[in-house]
Amino acid sequence: MHVEIWSDIACPWCYIGKRRFEAAMAGFPHRDEVTVTWRSFQLDPEAPAERPGELAAHLASKYGSSIEQARARQAQITELAAAEGLEFRFDRARSGNTFDAHRLVHLAAAHDKQAAMEERLMRAYLTEGELMSDHAALARLAGEIGLPADEVDALLAGDRFAAEVVDDVRTGAGLGITGVPFFVVDRAFGASGAQPPELLGELLTHAWDARPRVEVVSGGESCGVDGC
Repeated sequence: MHVEIWSDIACPWCYIGKRRFEAAMAGFPHRDEVTVTWRSFQLDPEAPAERPGELAAHLASKYGSSIEQARARQAQITELAAAEGLEFRFDRARSGNTFDAHRLVHLAAAHDKQAAMEERLMRAYLTEGELMSDHAALARLAGEIGLPADEVDALLAGDRFAAEVVDDVRTGAGLGITGVPFFVVDRAFGASGAQPPELLGELLTHAWDARPRVEVVSGGESCGVDGC
């Protein structure tokens, strides 16, 4: 069974959703038969490399609220994240473009380290105040999870996996995805938002039970390991 998760590294609900999905997977009896792929999504594809100023001020301007309302919302999300064992530091967050970070996640997938890269980048942005367009920071974070330095440097100096990031975004749009996190199972079932583990578990179970089955008519002559 294949689970695809559309997310953006700069999305706090995506990090919360990641933890809740991991909890759902831990309780899913067929978890060893599930493949998980992280797909790229950009909440602000036109963002500059770095946007100066307080993140709350930008969010207030974007969504038409006051800065106080934006800060209160951040405090609420921080509290919910803490319940999942996550520490959010919006006071440290440096807003900027995440495109190169998404390219790095694709490189990590080629080395079977995609989930580790997604985790490291989310923590770096939401907890440690790292800028996701800073190539030096991205190279260091990639090195921490064991990606080859020469491949990371070449990726950041060029456009490798740019087309794959764009394709993820287009595919998500084609599926009707307008917000993240968004969980898709076998391109047949989906769940929007950082749903509780129980609901994500129900999604997994429902999708598993709905998989095509081969109906077997027994009794005919056949060969087996013990002979014919």
